[in-house]
Amino acid sequence: MIEAVLDWDAGQTWYRVVGDLSDNRLAPLVLLHGGPGAAHDYLEPLSALAETTGRACVFYDQLGCGRSQHLPDAPPEFWTTELFCRELDALLDHLEIAARYHLLGQSWGGMLAMEHALRQPAGLRSMVIANSPASIALWVAEANRLRTLLPEQVQAALTEHERAGTTDSEEYQQAMTVFYERHLCRIVPFPEALQRTFAQLEADPTVYHTMNGPSEFHVVGTLRDWDVTPRLGEIEVPVLVISGEHDEATPTVVRPVVEGLRDATWELVEGTSHSTHLESPGRFLELVSAFLASHD
Repeated sequence: MIEAVLDWDAGQTWYRVVGDLSDNRLAPLVLLHGGPGAAHDYLEPLSALAETTGRACVFYDQLGCGRSQHLPDAPPEFWTTELFCRELDALLDHLEIAARYHLLGQSWGGMLAMEHALRQPAGLRSMVIANSPASIALWVAEANRLRTLLPEQVQAALTEHERAGTTDSEEYQQAMTVFYERHLCRIVPFPEALQRTFAQLEADPTVYHTMNGPSEFHVVGTLRDWDVTPRLGEIEVPVLVISGEHDEATPTVVRPVVEGLRDATWELVEGTSHSTHLESPGRFLELVSAFLASHD
């Protein structure tokens, strides 16, 4: 295992390599965490891919997240998809794997993976997109539909605090937890790795608040108009799409992703939500391992 920090033109990015990058039998897998503004911790169980298959896995905290450099005073226009695409390119070049690699992006990480793939990188062999939208407008519409299915008192608390501008209150966070326990992760209490990610996001919500907004229901940040649906046909590599039965990335959100891609396989995993890899790890790892092996 290697842990280090990459210095590039926009800041310092922490990364960890599990497995041997010099083993050329299997193309390495680079994992893109969600948020935007979360950290890699909740993806750590996927290091089992390196342990069981021998495939090197690269984890990293995107700029402004986790162990990477935090820039709370950066102007809002600093935080863009372009920034995070450049960060990924810098990491691939630094690790000398740009000629042959796979990507796995979860939630926002899947959105970032799609943006990267649209650049037609020569070394990208395949992608796994887990629990991700291709359109923020559709994502918000479905999040608000799921919200109408919450208990009435929970809906009332959400609405009251949003109107009052007190979304940082304890009552609002408790109401959001009800939504999260249905549609983000159905393991209660949340797994320790996921709790660590939430703690880091709470400690510095700069990226999330700037790019997303105060909650899943109100994307008012720089991503509010993000939509790559019309361009998905430009992505040439094969893609495995994974989502959960109770996912906030509902079938209505995921179907346009699958239908827009040239070569996509969709696995809807029963009994899981937005954290499919934590709720059904055996099935998730089985799907990913088989898919990657067929596209090395």
